[in-house]
Amino acid sequence: MLTYTFEERGEKPYYQYLYEVLKEDIEEGRLKEGEHLPSKRAFAKQLGLSVMTIASAYEQLLVEGYIYAVEKKGYYVAAVQPYLTEPLQEDPAVKIFIEGDDASHEETKANWRMDFASNHVDRERFPMSTWSHLMRAVLSGQSKDVLLPSPPQGVYELRQAIADHLYHFRGMRILPEQIVIGAGTEYLYHLLIQLLGRDHVYGIENPGYQKLAKIYAHNGVDYRYVDLDAHGLSMESLRKQKVEIIHTSPTHHFPTGIAMPISRRQKLLAWAAEKEGRYIIEDDYDCEFRFGGLPIPTLQSIDGAGRVIYLNTFSKSLTPSIRISYMVLPRTLVGKFQENLGFYACTVSNFEQYTLAAFLQQGYFEKHINRMRNFYKNHRNQVIAKLKESRLWQMASIYEEDAGLHFLLHIDTQKEDSVIKDQLQQRGIRLRGMSDYTYDGSQVIPHTFIINYTAIDPQDLPEVLEEIYQVCIN
Repeated sequence: MLTYTFEERGEKPYYQYLYEVLKEDIEEGRLKEGEHLPSKRAFAKQLGLSVMTIASAYEQLLVEGYIYAVEKKGYYVAAVQPYLTEPLQEDPAVKIFIEGDDASHEETKANWRMDFASNHVDRERFPMSTWSHLMRAVLSGQSKDVLLPSPPQGVYELRQAIADHLYHFRGMRILPEQIVIGAGTEYLYHLLIQLLGRDHVYGIENPGYQKLAKIYAHNGVDYRYVDLDAHGLSMESLRKQKVEIIHTSPTHHFPTGIAMPISRRQKLLAWAAEKEGRYIIEDDYDCEFRFGGLPIPTLQSIDGAGRVIYLNTFSKSLTPSIRISYMVLPRTLVGKFQENLGFYACTVSNFEQYTLAAFLQQGYFEKHINRMRNFYKNHRNQVIAKLKESRLWQMASIYEEDAGLHFLLHIDTQKEDSVIKDQLQQRGIRLRGMSDYTYDGSQVIPHTFIINYTAIDPQDLPEVLEEIYQVCIN
């Protein structure tokens, strides 16, 4: 009989503690692959908890791929391999810097009546008064530091604040010396190409972030496309393309919304560890906006071989205009970075770095994210409500709406996606399909469109949804 006590729960919610102990038992092999878990009702009665508590714990395990559901039969333990995480310790090979040492027309068109392709965040929600207060405090208290040259990897205070944030929010145990600050992720990609070398084969997910192809081509890098399947990055395609360095978004893939299950994550990590020179670039671009359950752990946090390079940005969580991004290097690459690329100046001003450090350290970022998560959740609900009230809902369904700032809209129509998009464009409505994110325009998932809802006013939706309906049926 499967049973647990909650004496060590502390202040954690019951569902979170139950999720954690079940996850640990699966990872450690105490719960075997294929083992049938108790039903939610029976487990609740046995543990003296509510059915909702059991359901929440099971749902989180399901989304992360630790268990799977069989209709009318229940939940079963998935295939999960044990792994070792890299221990956190000072590496003598890592030098610690002492502070003070040295688009196309369609893309830019501004008069769309409705733009479902825009992923701009709500600028009105930026905490301007708090940010202004911290800027003044930095000027008065750290005026000399602001005028000093920034270390190549960024000021120590910001890197420490990011390391603390990643530990508490993403479960990542890293050192500030592993972090590199840069003005936007595109700049960091250029650094990574120089760090890892141009003689490797780089992989891009298909469908996926197609701007990477332009960056790689501009740098003279050999790149290939790796297909996805129902669980994210296809291992078969990865091996077939003979890729050595792969860019992926395992927590919330764009545009499919897939969350890579733990079994696939472990296979990907095992692939990287098989051969020297293989690396995974983990893009965690909108991890803050998960509307149900706990945050899904990063690849970096379960990487025991030091093969994951973690990338994130504050563009989605704060505002694109700040343009502060960062990457977390494996400790084995830190010395190489400092030796080969340490001559580069940090591309973010000290003024902004110290301000963001204070914003993180004083808890303002966490409060802001909580507010924005609630705001976007309500905004998403309003958009979906308008959709369900429209005639388009008769022939539509939505997917992957529980995380990130977009969801997928599938329309049951015989009309070609390109025709739908062209006819809507003539009406001032911009809509992108899954084919817009494949390298050859192929319809891997036909009649499925990406709805970025952050820039949409729900009050304007009824008329626009009716026009989409008319275009799809005529």
